[in-house]
Amino acid sequence: MCGITGYIGYRRASDVLLKALKKLEYRGYDSAGIAVLNNGVSGAELAVRKMKGQLSVLEAALAEGSPEGVLGIGHTRWATHGEPSDANSHPHTDISGSIAVVHNGIIENYARLKSFLRERGVVFKSETDTEVIVHLINHYYQIERHKPGDPLLRSTLQALSKLEGSYALGVIARDFPDRLIAVRKDSPLIVGLGKNENLIASDAPALLAYTREVHFLNDGEIAVLYNDHVDLYNEAGEKIIRESSHIDWDAESAEKAGYAHFMLKEIHEQPKALRDTLNPRLADAHTPHGAGELKIHFDEFNLEAASAKAKRIVIAACGTAYHAGVVGKYAFEHFARIPVEVDIASEYRYRNPVFDKDDLFIIISQSGETADTLAALRLAKERGAKVIAITNAVGSTISREADTVLYTRAGPEIAVASTKAFTTQLVCIYLLAIELGRLRGALNTVQYAAAIAELQKIPENAEFVLKSKEAVQRYADRQFNKKKVFFVGRLFDHASGMESALKLKEISYTHSESFAAGELKHGPIALVDKDTLVVSFATQEALLDKITSNIREVLSRGASSLIVTQEGEPQARLAAAAIADEIWTIPQTDAPFTPVIAVIYMQLFAYYCSVARGNDPDKPRNLAKSVTVE
Repeated sequence: MCGITGYIGYRRASDVLLKALKKLEYRGYDSAGIAVLNNGVSGAELAVRKMKGQLSVLEAALAEGSPEGVLGIGHTRWATHGEPSDANSHPHTDISGSIAVVHNGIIENYARLKSFLRERGVVFKSETDTEVIVHLINHYYQIERHKPGDPLLRSTLQALSKLEGSYALGVIARDFPDRLIAVRKDSPLIVGLGKNENLIASDAPALLAYTREVHFLNDGEIAVLYNDHVDLYNEAGEKIIRESSHIDWDAESAEKAGYAHFMLKEIHEQPKALRDTLNPRLADAHTPHGAGELKIHFDEFNLEAASAKAKRIVIAACGTAYHAGVVGKYAFEHFARIPVEVDIASEYRYRNPVFDKDDLFIIISQSGETADTLAALRLAKERGAKVIAITNAVGSTISREADTVLYTRAGPEIAVASTKAFTTQLVCIYLLAIELGRLRGALNTVQYAAAIAELQKIPENAEFVLKSKEAVQRYADRQFNKKKVFFVGRLFDHASGMESALKLKEISYTHSESFAAGELKHGPIALVDKDTLVVSFATQEALLDKITSNIREVLSRGASSLIVTQEGEPQARLAAAAIADEIWTIPQTDAPFTPVIAVIYMQLFAYYCSVARGNDPDKPRNLAKSVTVE
């Protein structure tokens, strides 16, 4: 949700801020703004430019007159308190216009603080919760300003002690042109360490043009940025010392590289991302006679010591990551023969779940900052559970708080609709499930080797699907105006349908739902008519006759039919049945591994439907890349 950035150095701050905000557009926003300490003819002043709409609106305004200073903060807002408007846009300033703040998060006690400040003469200009922060800082600053030391830092710390909720903040003040204060609690914030310049941002892509050395702020930490150094403090105001981290991604990996959209680029990056996630975890099992069969190996942790005796696995996640968890349920039960419970994290945190000391708890989050998933992780740890996190974000909150982290190694994913993050999450799940199956004795040597052989085929099979993108586009051009699209399948195919329906509704705004195929006659079939496209996943060969019967049911109601199945016998049988307008195939694949390949067809289909409808698939309306608030 939202994106914040800040800069202090030697460059023109407004240029740096605008460039950084463009890198954060994928997070979702409805307004944008900057505040720069401008050295005008009448002395230093905070110049604020903010307005509703796209960044191009702000960019046009800045082209007509941009502040000249080298210190500033910027923001892209996604409305939570108050409608999208110029007044509700960030940055917000205090009454005198001498302090400015940008904020990502939600202040839960803002109404009480607003009353407190109004009683002291503060007049509010917006409907936002954020505005209370800047007035609160100013309230304490008026008390602290004449005391020795750093009154701005002290005032900020006192204001923070009154706030309840989540926040990442950037604070600048007219009286302190040499510093930028950054704060983080339950909302991501990164400090970039440059040469004679330092920056803050909600996510790494905004910093890569200037540095790859960073501090990932922990909850409750404050950073004070100067042009030549950065000081870190804990919430008590005590200075802390910590080594910086290095980001391996280069700036080019966060660019479109000639593709029309980030989403299309990231779909095509999947074979590489899958190999990068898979190959380092496959190693030769050495024997006295030399190298033996491939074995799954995790550098990050010892799976046997941590998990082999688990009696149950609990998976918690949100959105696309939750769908990866559904695949995980089937995969762990299939390979490791262990009971699995998969939960939507936003439900899990509130339902007083039952824990057992022998449970294995798995958290899945692309960003590593998802608020509900993080809350589920913390609840699990409070109850004594051991937590494995699957995430793409090195240094994220979830990666730091979990007992063990399995990184997906997908590289930066900029498009809001997740693609390569999802498929690499599945690979991590398969690796865990297969190795746990071996450790528990559920897989013998032959079965274990066969499963690894199937894993090795995944990147090549993904390339096979990508070669069919023209056929997918042609079909999307004929079907993009369908009013309803239903996805049906059984077992692993049902999980594929869940993610496929989400992709289509996210970026094409088509009403799309996924149903377990056997449940069609229990209600959903009442919705099927000539305006409906039914996409049937039929990759589970043992269930081919069952899904064929389901497809005939929807055809008799006038629906269009698309089938995704495997090459060979399944394709031949379905083609002979003449029950589809079109059939798309994946290479022969063992049933548990079909979702990671079949879903790529639907990523492409959703993308081309979105483009045909005139949408921007990278920035779907009302959605944010990382949901860091409830």
